[in-house]
Order: sequence, then C-alpha cells, then structure tokens
Amino acid sequence: MRINKYAALQGWASRREADTLIEKGAILINGKPAQMGQKVEEGDIVELAGKTKEKKYLAYYKGRGIITHSPAEGETDILTRLQRDYKITDVHPIGRLDKDSEGLIILSNDGRITGPLLDPEAAHEKEYDVTVDKNVTGILINNFAKGVDIEGYVTKPAKAEKQKNARKVTITLTEGKKHQIRRMCAACGYQVQDLKRVRVANIELGELKPNQYRKIAGAELKAFLEELGVEK
Repeated sequence: MRINKYAALQGWASRREADTLIEKGAILINGKPAQMGQKVEEGDIVELAGKTKEKKYLAYYKGRGIITHSPAEGETDILTRLQRDYKITDVHPIGRLDKDSEGLIILSNDGRITGPLLDPEAAHEKEYDVTVDKNVTGILINNFAKGVDIEGYVTKPAKAEKQKNARKVTITLTEGKKHQIRRMCAACGYQVQDLKRVRVANIELGELKPNQYRKIAGAELKAFLEELGVEK
C-alpha cells in the first residue's frame, strides 16, 4: 500500500495532504522519513512525527491575492508570509481558499486533523460572507437550500441568509468543491464580487485582519478536536 493511502486510512491526512507531509519529512517508516510513492510493507512501523512534537493549531486570515499552496513564480503563499513575518515554519494549511478569496484558514502540524476536517462526508460547516453583483432574492436562497446543479453535480443543501446590505449574503456549506460558491452563484445568475470565509466548524475568524493569526487553544480547541473525533 502506498504511504499516502496508508496515511489517509489512518486519518492523518487526505492523500494530497499526505504528500505534503511526506515532503516535509513528517511521516516516518521504520524511523526514517518516508519517500514519495513508497510502499508500506507488512511489519513496517509507520509514525507521524507530529504526534511526538508540540501540536500547534492556528487560525489565520489569508488575504486576497495570497496562494494557499504551491505558488507559481511571482506569487506568494501562506507559508512564505508566515516564515517571513512571524518566523513560523512548522505548520501547514488545512484545505484551500482560492487566490481571489480571503478569510479563515486553519494551520497545524497535527496531521491527524487533516483527513477528518476535509472529509466530504463529515459535513463540517464552513461559513462565508459573500457579496454578489445584484440584490439577493428569495429564489437564490431557495436554490441553495435545494442544491444547485454545477456542471452536472448537484450540491448538498446549503444555508443562505440575506444580510442588511441587499447584495450581501451569508452562505454555510457542508462540503468543499473547487470554487463551489462562485460556481453555485453563477449557476443562479449571480457573479461573486467578494468572498470571505468567516468560520470553519466552531473556529471563527473573529477580529483577525489579513496576515494575522491567533492560537486555537482551551475550550475552543477541545470542542474542535471533539467534532473531528481526534484526541487532544
């Protein structure tokens, strides 16, 4: 079994995120850093290095124009900003937020939370403040509640609530297809002008500003890990 599949089955990370952990040397096979594509054989001892290190959990405000993962030449990603501005090097983003969107990203060195947090069947809520190009109507609200056909895939029911500003809406999803909100809005005849994620599960963006972070700890962390089914 390939190491990234093994890591996913252990609940440490999705296969994609496991590749990132492997690149960082965070997954060990028989005490040595795993190699990309390496197979786990019967009797191998596989460990997640983060289990023995101090576990860190951060709530970070990704600004617009910042890349979550794998920046192209001339682009800046979250980890570059963290290292440059705060000397933080031992966490990685859980999930993604596209370049033109902003808001909450959870970062951690605890690979155990990646799989449970990103599991599409787990239905963890993600809440967004969205501005569209025209007034929000009841039709849009109802369409989101029923599910929207985006290129042949019907989304799970989502909650949409109009804000005081007629062109602003709060949208809560329990799944995370690529550019999902933008595609859902486009299918309903709207164009997204601004999109900010303000909550993931019980973790809220709060008063953070772009490129600011705070530690997730105490009762907030306890509730978060309990929702994911991960021991503290």
